[in-house]
Amino acid sequence: MRRIDTLDDIEEGIRALVAGDERLHAIRAAVASVPLRRSEPGFESLASIIVAQQVSTASAAAIWGRLKAHIDPLTPENYLAAGEEAWRLSGLSRPKQATLAHVSQAVLAGKLDLLGLCDHPADEAITTMTAIKGIGPWTAEVYLLFSAGHPDVFPAGDVALQAAVGHAFGHEARPDAKNLRAFAEIWSPWRGVAARLFWAYYAVIRGREAAPLL
Repeated sequence: MRRIDTLDDIEEGIRALVAGDERLHAIRAAVASVPLRRSEPGFESLASIIVAQQVSTASAAAIWGRLKAHIDPLTPENYLAAGEEAWRLSGLSRPKQATLAHVSQAVLAGKLDLLGLCDHPADEAITTMTAIKGIGPWTAEVYLLFSAGHPDVFPAGDVALQAAVGHAFGHEARPDAKNLRAFAEIWSPWRGVAARLFWAYYAVIRGREAAPLL
């Protein structure tokens, strides 16, 4: 599988996107840069994505800093051993505490191979990940984008992406996940780069970052 590993890969993808969809010329011109945002695959990377669910970038960064201070190194074994008091002091909500516990248990039981998943087709990997209680499509898709470097994943449930695409194309209402997923098909096989482009565009139009913390 072709991976998005470098900024050169991003630029190649953007050139292909703009050549295939001329509407993206203006979007590319509006952003100064499109960040790579890659992290090493594994438990810590997935944990950072879970922390970032449904909170602001600033809140996610604060919680992540406390979690890493309480549990270092952050491994499945250490997470479970730290227990609820450390989880609570880190600022994790109860649902996120439980999700990270389910992930930890699945990894230790050999039911979730976070490294091996990086080599699987996206649909197969998403199905495997979402079988773990607490992991939804957004979490699985973001992991595949930023930890596996998958080139053709578009997290259509992301509110910032919905807002950015809606703004870019003059939609009266922000597209929902179903409609955005269908809308983004035109950008295959570079949907992973298109997602990064629109997160960068969101930062321009709203003045704040919204891409997941890694």
